[in-house]
Amino acid sequence: MGSAFLRPRALVAVALLGGEAAATGSIWCSRSFASLATGTDIVSAAQGATLQKARSWDEGVSSKFSTTPINEIFKGKKVVIFGLPGAFTGVCSQQHVPSYKNNFKKLKAKGIDSVVCVSVNDPYALNGWAEKLQAKEAIDFYGDFDGSFHKSLELDVDLSGALMGRRSHRWSAYVVDGKVQALNVEKKPSDFVVSTAEVILDQI
Repeated sequence: MGSAFLRPRALVAVALLGGEAAATGSIWCSRSFASLATGTDIVSAAQGATLQKARSWDEGVSSKFSTTPINEIFKGKKVVIFGLPGAFTGVCSQQHVPSYKNNFKKLKAKGIDSVVCVSVNDPYALNGWAEKLQAKEAIDFYGDFDGSFHKSLELDVDLSGALMGRRSHRWSAYVVDGKVQALNVEKKPSDFVVSTAEVILDQI
């Protein structure tokens, strides 16, 4: 099925298409293998990292800019999580989020407690994007504002060639009580082949 569990991470050629950007760059990844794999405890792997639930600025102020511990998202739950390069970008807006939004009922029917989208964005931009896509009722959006969550899982990538800086690979995972049951990582961030909702449905 093309899923990537532990895969070489040498020179990556990024061609961001589909409106995401019309830029091509060569990006070096310093690591050899991704640390996240089937059987990994994602809570332990991302120990110390926190995420920020998508919200308006006023909600952020009233919550005193609170963050959400990783443990709170995964422990005791069946979760489908997907990561993507950025809010308001082409493939992410036109294909990735709609895939999970449109298949939400099918995922719930398989016993999934929550569907989570995480991106290296501040929670306010992410909130505006989620509202624009009318996806907040189906998907829980979380901002990884400094990229620490993706970096700890070795799923970060340098997209400076597309003027985005360090971002997330495009990926998806099925996680039960914090343990990764299935993991899918695209070969390049512009791809949308193995991280679809349809793929993860077959893995649950």
